[in-house]
Amino acid sequence: MAKLYFYYAAMNAGKSTTLLQAAFNYAERGMAAMLFTAAVDDRAGFAKIGSRIGLEADAVPFDAATDIAALVRAERANRKISCVLIDEAQFLTRAQVWQLAELCDRDDMPVVTYGLRTDFRGALFEGSAALLGLADSLTELKAICECGRKATMNLRVDAAGRAVQDGDQTEIGGNDRYIALCRRHFMERLNA
Repeated sequence: MAKLYFYYAAMNAGKSTTLLQAAFNYAERGMAAMLFTAAVDDRAGFAKIGSRIGLEADAVPFDAATDIAALVRAERANRKISCVLIDEAQFLTRAQVWQLAELCDRDDMPVVTYGLRTDFRGALFEGSAALLGLADSLTELKAICECGRKATMNLRVDAAGRAVQDGDQTEIGGNDRYIALCRRHFMERLNA
């Protein structure tokens, strides 16, 4: 029986790198994975998954209106798909996570998702909350805080490196906008 997997971590833990390695492993064995990424995140280019270490791959972009299950089923009608890999899974809607669970349960299609658990305020993203509730397998990837402990939080910073406490939940950025920290240092920087 296929499973729904959620790999989550703070920023800079290698989530996209791990996804791209999984895609490579499938391809190396003659199996195709269908890759998705959030349309809102175009740091690597539109419809691209990119890692900080330079790996990248084309992907199908999704937004809140995308019926991911329908896209996978349509693609499966044309070619064999062995697995679905989703980057930036925090941007999935609750309904899309249910679609992914249905792909596993009804279509026997493994779905592996990668994303942030929480935003810059420590609140769950909609997609992450749904995945934490529905996924068959939850795995935390390790990011490192500046103190050497496991980083679990994403601190949003301004151009001067000061903590930002207000704003939209989604603001795309990399190391210029976010710092992965342990909870202790996250709280210290917020309250500085």
